[in-house]
Amino acid sequence: MVHGVKEMLTFFSKTFAKRTEPGQRQSITHESYVVHCYVRSDGLAGVVTTDAEYPARVAFVLLTQLLDEFTTALGGSWKTMEMSVESSAFPPLEGYLAKYQDPASADKVTKIQNDLDETTTILHKTIDAVLERGVKLDSLVEKSDDLSRQSKMFYKQAKKTNSCCVIS
Repeated sequence: MVHGVKEMLTFFSKTFAKRTEPGQRQSITHESYVVHCYVRSDGLAGVVTTDAEYPARVAFVLLTQLLDEFTTALGGSWKTMEMSVESSAFPPLEGYLAKYQDPASADKVTKIQNDLDETTTILHKTIDAVLERGVKLDSLVEKSDDLSRQSKMFYKQAKKTNSCCVIS
């Protein structure tokens, strides 16, 4: 079963890479997975499969770094190699895959974006709390004004009542 999945992924990756123009990036979504493909302008291609929640930008950063390191390691000799899954085994790949398991820790921009989102959420909660306090304060001022008016009315009424009566 695993061998069949490997063959299917290899076939799909090769087909996807062939259908992607040099210098282009593409993503295809299937069920809960997204396949990202990047073909550099020199024709070297990389394909990575992620879950749907994984940020596409981070997947393409991973592909770019892997392709750059692959080119650095092999120089131009990759152009004359007959590529297969086995021949393209690349030792640094395992380290990259481990590093990119958590996109926020692997990618500075994603980490900054997550921090910014968290800060925005906290800021919204703080503003809501301040506004709520303001509404409560407005309500207290209104109640105080009502109480003041009622006190004045009571005072005037009491004064009228006391002035019309003679106490003997």
